Amino acid sequence: MVHVYNCHPFASQQIVPTEQEPGLVCCGGGALFVVSAGGCKIEAFQLGEEGCPLICRFATMGTVQSILHSEIGDYLVTIEEKNNAPYLRAYTNWRYQAAEKTRVGVRLLGHFLRGSSMRGAPKEQMEIIEIPLFERPLCVACCGVTGDLLVGCPKSLVLFSLKRQALNDKLSILDFERCLIIHLPGLSPQQVGMDVAICAGYIALQTELEVLVVKLERLPGAAFTQKSADKKPQDHSLVPQDMITGAEHDNETEGRREGLAGHRDHDDFFIFPKHQELLGDRAKDCGVKISLEWTGMESEARGNLIITYILYRRFAPDFFQDCSVEETHLHSLQFHPVFTSNQEVCVEGGRGVEPTCLFCFFSLPKTGYLYSVRGGVQMVSAYQYPEKAQQAVLTDLFLHIITKNALQCFSVRCAAVAARAEDPYIDTTMKACPPITMELCALRIQLFIGLKALCHYRHHVVLLTTADVETREDTERTARRVIEYKDHKTLRGIFLAVGIEPSTTPALKHFLANSFLNRKSPFTKPQNPSEMGHGWNLYVVNTVTPLQLYNEMVEYSKTYEETNPLSHSRLHLLSEAHLLLRATLLDPRVGNPVERPQTTGQNLAQALRYNTTPTADRRELLQAFQESCAQLGDCFSRFDKRDCHLALPYYKMSGLSLTEVISRNRGLSNSLCGYGQGFLYFLKHSLYEETLELLTEETANEVLDIFGVAEPSQLPHVIASPSMARASPDCGLAHLERLESIGAPSVPLTLSKAALALRMPDLQLYRQHMDRHTEMLQVYGFIEEAKLLLHGRGDTVVPTLLARHLRDNQDGLLVAAMVALHENDKVKLDEADLFFQELCGDVSGPQGGPQLLVDFWEALLMASSQEAVIQELLFRLTTVYIDRVTRRDGRGFKPHKSADDLINWCSHYGVLYPWVSILTPAHFNIIPEDLHKLQSLLCGPTLDVSSILPLLEQLPDEDNAGLSVHVLCATKLGHYESSIERLLDRCPQAIIPYANHELQNNNMALWWQKLFPELCERTRATQGENTILLAALKETLVVVAMELNPLEFLDLLPDDGTVHFFLPHLLECSQRNLMM
Repeated sequence: MVHVYNCHPFASQQIVPTEQEPGLVCCGGGALFVVSAGGCKIEAFQLGEEGCPLICRFATMGTVQSILHSEIGDYLVTIEEKNNAPYLRAYTNWRYQAAEKTRVGVRLLGHFLRGSSMRGAPKEQMEIIEIPLFERPLCVACCGVTGDLLVGCPKSLVLFSLKRQALNDKLSILDFERCLIIHLPGLSPQQVGMDVAICAGYIALQTELEVLVVKLERLPGAAFTQKSADKKPQDHSLVPQDMITGAEHDNETEGRREGLAGHRDHDDFFIFPKHQELLGDRAKDCGVKISLEWTGMESEARGNLIITYILYRRFAPDFFQDCSVEETHLHSLQFHPVFTSNQEVCVEGGRGVEPTCLFCFFSLPKTGYLYSVRGGVQMVSAYQYPEKAQQAVLTDLFLHIITKNALQCFSVRCAAVAARAEDPYIDTTMKACPPITMELCALRIQLFIGLKALCHYRHHVVLLTTADVETREDTERTARRVIEYKDHKTLRGIFLAVGIEPSTTPALKHFLANSFLNRKSPFTKPQNPSEMGHGWNLYVVNTVTPLQLYNEMVEYSKTYEETNPLSHSRLHLLSEAHLLLRATLLDPRVGNPVERPQTTGQNLAQALRYNTTPTADRRELLQAFQESCAQLGDCFSRFDKRDCHLALPYYKMSGLSLTEVISRNRGLSNSLCGYGQGFLYFLKHSLYEETLELLTEETANEVLDIFGVAEPSQLPHVIASPSMARASPDCGLAHLERLESIGAPSVPLTLSKAALALRMPDLQLYRQHMDRHTEMLQVYGFIEEAKLLLHGRGDTVVPTLLARHLRDNQDGLLVAAMVALHENDKVKLDEADLFFQELCGDVSGPQGGPQLLVDFWEALLMASSQEAVIQELLFRLTTVYIDRVTRRDGRGFKPHKSADDLINWCSHYGVLYPWVSILTPAHFNIIPEDLHKLQSLLCGPTLDVSSILPLLEQLPDEDNAGLSVHVLCATKLGHYESSIERLLDRCPQAIIPYANHELQNNNMALWWQKLFPELCERTRATQGENTILLAALKETLVVVAMELNPLEFLDLLPDDGTVHFFLPHLLECSQRNLMM
């Protein structure tokens, strides 16, 4: 369905002052090019100035059959004919022709005049470049990104790359290099209406009833491959492939004419295939075989191009569209790139900026088709014309078509596609955009007489009209033919009535053919040419600014609002206006127009990367865009079912505050509560999100009244919202009491009532509500509504009044609730840290946070199963424990969990090793609890000791507390020998328990390799008077005697004359060895 609105997208029109009847027209570079009817002269007019003044006029070398302008390079390319021979020519530096008697240079492709004429200062002259071809050129296309030239020939497509050649330090000129020939063996030389298009590596080919879109992709360093096409080696030689006879291609053409050609049977009847649409990978099954022939320079990558099929569309004549077979053919093929402000990737080796989106448009007489082909192919829109279209042109904002007597303007969906390609937040609760599939509309149908041609440049639409000037003689001749037809029909009806078929009798057939020739033909003197009008005009129609058209469409929509506020037409018109603004804002040239023609792809890239500081025009557009979002939010807020959820993102994009949105929606709906479902959806999500916009008491009470009628079950969650902090507690309690009376009481409802009682304040009522449920159920209630404890997210976490009360009276419940919130992904670890630091800000605590935060970490360590969270908690707790042990900083904090509790209930805490208990007995005169927890973590299986080594630098080992921690860490890291030395130096009574616990299995050899020699040396040094060392040596000898054989034991004994001390152990070792 196409909506029709009577808007005014066209602002004004002016007539181009051409001297002769125009034959062909085209636009580009701020200029309008007019080819006279004779075809041998081109006039260029300035489009951006009043009256379209003449820029220059120059003659061509032949009769121009086709003309096209390239924005990149600012050159004209023509297909000309002279003496029945076709020529392809490019006109560069044509602007120099504005000066009279300017020189003109003519040269072949790739040939530069390096003689005296090119020496010295650069010469200001137009150049005509002859581009030789081996086939007749049928159509041409220029790439809007790189300026490359594509030529369509009967059996192939030839691609020319635009080059800028530097002749010397001061002079550089444009040139072309033939780099690729695309052979199409199935293409018939007699194709009607053949057209081509090229943009950013995409190539489109259109024949009478078929369209094929492919993409050329370059694979660096890859061998020649052809995706979705037959592989065929191309022999490289000095003679280009297209100079050979081409018999091979002819054989393929004769053997199989499929794809882009009709099917002819033996009786000279055409059989048209049925409609077919193949998208993406399926397009390779279209039957059109393509082969590539690289003809570029050898220094460039040769043969590393692949063809990817994008789209294939085939049509059959549709008689129901009121079109004959002869009239049914495709026209107006074009690519339309859409650039946005974030282009970074370049194509073709940095030549040009790659567009965000690329669209392909083509049209039948009664239907136009728009496809998005970049980043996945999809049909965006299908346009149904009220009349037969002769030509169409696609722009960023509109689709313009011309029929015989009308210029029609349709809306487009390019902005909807581009917005989604640029912004990933579109179609979420954050942002929205009208859908791509939204129904189209015709904004204006402007009448003209005898429209023949159409072209477009930015906000200028150029129309060529050629009205048939009818003289009196022509009028009388037409009337006479009508009378003759009526006479013939009447006489034939008489014969048929009496049963005679006139066509079977030659005499009657001759009679009918001459019965009306005796009528006298009146003679009319022909008029002089001066008495007749010239019958043609060339118009430049200027479109209005997008902001002006937007304002008109908004005013237009108010007519629908007066009759039906929920009208779909009003929503549709506002959506069209929104897309109009969005398309304008997506254009990077808005606010920084680039009027000068671009000569290279690098210049285009610079134009798209200019300073995007908002100008006055852009600020007005942004303001209008926010207003448009607010209007769409108003529309969707009134809906009860269809797309009502879109009110949320549109209101967010509007920049309106929650209070402003509430005031805009008062009494807009006929529902029971006076508000639509869309507004309720927005209000509910806005209150649930972490916004700290405080509503006034009046507005907050109004919100309670709204939900009390519309959705009473949401009241506990609404009351907990930070925006409702100023709501009357009495009003909230009244609504909650009413809710509880009509249904079963829930834990969040009871907690909400308790929170309101604290705000009143009424501690008795608070305790009454809190005593209704156990602490476990209350934890579940806080999981359902976390905002009862904290507001905000990220770096702005604010504890509630209820949380502060629990800190002072039920801190265990508060810690359990926060652990539950973390484990249910309602709060992150860093947010919980901020919460406790803010909650206990008035309580000075040790480094690492207040005691309540440490209690939370310990409780979370017991509950969490996430490895990353566990390691983070272990590091934080170790930091706190080391800091407190170092500072001797107890400060009277009473933890929730003792070390024994953690050892019994948390697997990450381990039982202290026996030798650790010897180092730091229970009556040790420091902070036993924190040291005990730190030692227990080091004795546990989870803590990675290497992660806390930097923390140990602040912990001295002067006392046994520090020594125990350092030895534990060294042992965990495998430093047993240094640990033995430290214990022997500082606490030798712990060495045997240490050895019994640590020197086992693979470390057993350290008994005789390290411990035994150390004990012998230290005992000898004390002359055996140190009973602790002597006892340790005896215990060591017992272990060594059990593990070694007599010879090995004997080798360990010192030779200082003390063998009698070791003899009992040697005897025991020998006896054990004999028994074994």
